Amino acid sequence: MKVLHLNSSPRGADSHSLQLAELFIRELAKKHSLEIDRYDLFEDELPAFGELATGAKMSLFTGTTATEEQQREWAKIKEVFERFAAADTYVINVPLWNNGVPYILKQFIDVVTQPGWSFGFDMEKGYTGLLKNKKACVIHTSGVYREGIPPAFGSDFCSPYINDWLKFVGVETIEQINFAPTVVNTEFGLTKASAEKQATDIAARL
Repeated sequence: MKVLHLNSSPRGADSHSLQLAELFIRELAKKHSLEIDRYDLFEDELPAFGELATGAKMSLFTGTTATEEQQREWAKIKEVFERFAAADTYVINVPLWNNGVPYILKQFIDVVTQPGWSFGFDMEKGYTGLLKNKKACVIHTSGVYREGIPPAFGSDFCSPYINDWLKFVGVETIEQINFAPTVVNTEFGLTKASAEKQATDIAARL
């Protein structure tokens, strides 16, 4: 099984989402022979989808010739996509930032989510995901927000966004692990133990 682990936390060993992702991968390795590609989004190279990449993309749409600079930038974009598309299973650890997705993960999503690569479009049928036979496990954590908490303590736009994006590109099997809150939590140990059991149970059936 080829696993792409996307780490979107900058906290290193102190990251609760990363700890759970690593536990999940260890449990998954008990069942499958794994080939793991670890992509630390804050540390590894991730091209910006700026003027050069946009110019290259538009040249494809318009049938014009991209400049050499644009072609080089587009090649970097394609390299990231191919790394993404090569995996059978995605393990994504995501801390909740300002009610949403960490900016570096959003950058990755915008880089790999390209027409003709990860999705297609039909005027009558709409969008179709092109990444077939993929699975994903997404580990969500947050410091204060938790399900059912009053609105004054935050919101979660991250979980539905990631779930919708994975479906959009064609991923059909999506599992989620939630550990929250990690800061304002009088039963921290029990809550973390529950998340760890989730990780173990999902790995056993994935």
